[in-house]
Amino acid sequence: MQNSATATGGSVKGPPEEKREETISQTESKPFRKSATETKVQTRPSRPLERKTTDCHAAMNCRQAETNWIEGINIRPVHSLDFFPEKSPVVHIGGTGPKLHRYYPPRLYFIRHAGAPKSLMANHSGNMYTVDNILHRGTRMTNVERTGSIVRGFALSSVFWLGIGLVVGLWLAAEMIYPALNFTPWLAFGRLRVVHTNGLAFGFTLAGIFAGSFYMLEKLTRTPLAFPGLAKAQLWLFNIAIALAALSLFAGMNTSKEYAELEWPLDLVVVVLWVMFAVNVMGTLVKRREKQMYVSLWFLIACVVTVAVVYILNNLAIPVSLTKSYSAYAGVNDANVQWWFGHNAVASVFTFPILAMFYYFLPVSTGLPIYSHRLSIIAFWSLVFGYLWTGAHHLMLTPVPEWIQTVALAFSLFLIAPSWASVINGFYTMNGNWDKMKSNYLVKFFILGITFYGLQTVQGPTQAIRALSAHLHYTEYIPGHVHMGTMGWVTMVITASMYFMMSKISGREVHSVKLANVHFWLILVGQLLFTVTLWIAGIVQGAMWKATNPDGSLTYTFLDSVAAMYPYWTVRLVGGLLYFAGIAVFAYNLYMTSRPEPGLKPSAAAAAKSQAA
Repeated sequence: MQNSATATGGSVKGPPEEKREETISQTESKPFRKSATETKVQTRPSRPLERKTTDCHAAMNCRQAETNWIEGINIRPVHSLDFFPEKSPVVHIGGTGPKLHRYYPPRLYFIRHAGAPKSLMANHSGNMYTVDNILHRGTRMTNVERTGSIVRGFALSSVFWLGIGLVVGLWLAAEMIYPALNFTPWLAFGRLRVVHTNGLAFGFTLAGIFAGSFYMLEKLTRTPLAFPGLAKAQLWLFNIAIALAALSLFAGMNTSKEYAELEWPLDLVVVVLWVMFAVNVMGTLVKRREKQMYVSLWFLIACVVTVAVVYILNNLAIPVSLTKSYSAYAGVNDANVQWWFGHNAVASVFTFPILAMFYYFLPVSTGLPIYSHRLSIIAFWSLVFGYLWTGAHHLMLTPVPEWIQTVALAFSLFLIAPSWASVINGFYTMNGNWDKMKSNYLVKFFILGITFYGLQTVQGPTQAIRALSAHLHYTEYIPGHVHMGTMGWVTMVITASMYFMMSKISGREVHSVKLANVHFWLILVGQLLFTVTLWIAGIVQGAMWKATNPDGSLTYTFLDSVAAMYPYWTVRLVGGLLYFAGIAVFAYNLYMTSRPEPGLKPSAAAAAKSQAA
C-alpha cells in the first residue's frame, strides 16, 4: 500500500510530537479486519522504541518488503516517537540511501528531504516499515546467475519426476480395476507401488524442497549460497540417484520397508546427497549477514537434522550382496524403528520444509505480514518435540508394547494444536484481505494448501484412537488420508512456490495466469474426487469386514468387500486423470515462465529482478 502523499511527491509527516501518539491504520492494529478497503485511521499512545520484536522481525513482517528499497532517496526520521538514540535503525552513507545499522522492528516515521520521482512504500498512515533487514539490497551477490540456474534445475527436475510418479500412479489405479494390466513382473502392482511412492516422495518433493531451500536461504540470510558448485553437483547426483532408484525398484530390489525400500548402495548415495545439502544450508547460515532468523530457516534446519538422523538409523543393515541386505533390527523392534522413521519422514519431508515455504512465499507473494511470528516459533518447537514420539500410532493393536502405543496416541493428539497454529497463522494473515483470493492467483494455492494441512492434521491423530484405528486401519481410508496431504497440502504449496521463484529468476511474469487458474481447479477437483471417494470406500470396507451374523459368523467374505470397491476405484481413477491434467497444465506453464524475457540473457533477467526477488 502506498501513501498518497509520497505517491505525489509530498512529505510523509508524523503526528505532533507533543501528543506523543502513534497514528496507525485499523488494518495494522488488529488482526480481525473487515476488508482491505475499509481502512479507518485511529490513534493510540505511542510505545517505547525498544519493544518486543518477535512478531515483526525479519523478511516477512512488512508491507511490500521485497520492493521497499528505492535507490538514491535520502530519508530521515521524524522525531515523533520521542528521539532516536545512537542505535538508530537508519543511517546515511554517501547519500545513496538508508542502511540498517541495527535491527529494530517498530514503525518509524520518515520524510523525504531529497526529491525523487519514485515514492517509498508506506501504509495509509505514512509509516514505512524497516523491520525487513533485506531493505538494503546492496548485497552485490556475484553468483545470481549460477544460483538461479540451480534453483531452476531442481524445480524442473521436480516437475519431471512428478509427471513420472503420476503416470505410474495412474497405471496402479487402473490395475485395481483391470488386473490383467499386471502382464509382466516389471509392471506388477508390488513393484510399481514403491516406484510411485519413492518417485513422488523423493523425486518430486525433495527436488522441490531443494529448489525452495536454496532460493529462500539467499533471501533470508542476505548472503550468497555458500557453495554453489556443490549445489550444482548435488543437482546432477540427485537426478542420477532417482533414476537408479526407480530402475532398482522396477527390477524388484526392495528391502520391503515403507519409504525405505532402497538397497544399501543407494542408501549410501542418499546419505552423500544429504550431506551435500546440509553443508550448503549450514554453511550459508554460518556466513549469513542477516542475524535474525525467520521461522522458515528454523524449519529448514529441522528438516536437515531430522532426515539425517531417522534415515541413517532406520536403514542400518547387514549387506549380503550388492543387491540385498537385511535390517540390523529384528521383530517388533524392527517394526517400531521403521515407523519411528516412517512418521518422522512425513514430518521431515512433508511438513517442516513445506511449512518453511508456506511461511516465506505466502507473505512475499501477497505483501502481507505474517500474522504472528511468535505463534510460528511456538508451533515449530512443539512440532519438533511432538513428532518424535508418534511413530507407533501406525502400529496400534499390534504386538508392540501397549505403553508405546499409548504414548504415540497421546502425542498424536497433542500435535493437533501446533499444526493448527500454522493454519490459524495463515488464515489470520489474510484477514481483511480475502479479496486477494481473486486478485492474486497464488493465494488460493497457499490458503487451500494450508486448509488441507489442517484437515490432515486432525484426521491423522484421530485415526490413532484405538476404536477408530480398529475400524479404519488397512482400509482404503488410509490412502485417502495420505493423498489429501500429498495432493493437496504438499503439491499446492510447492507448485505455487515454483511459480513465484521461476518468475523472479526468469525476469518475467508467469506465462499465463489463466492457465495457473486452470491448473488450480483441475488439481483441486481431482484431489477431492480421489480422497473423499477413498474415505467413503474405507468406511464401507471396514464395516463389511466387521459385520457379523447372529451366530457370530462373518456376513461378508473378503472377496465381497473387494467387489464392493470397484465403483470407488473407478471414481479414484477419474479423479487421478483430472489431477494429472492439472499437473500437465502446470508443467507447460512453468516451463514457459522459466524462459528469460525476450532479448535478455538469463543472467541479465535474474539480475534485473534480484532486487525484488
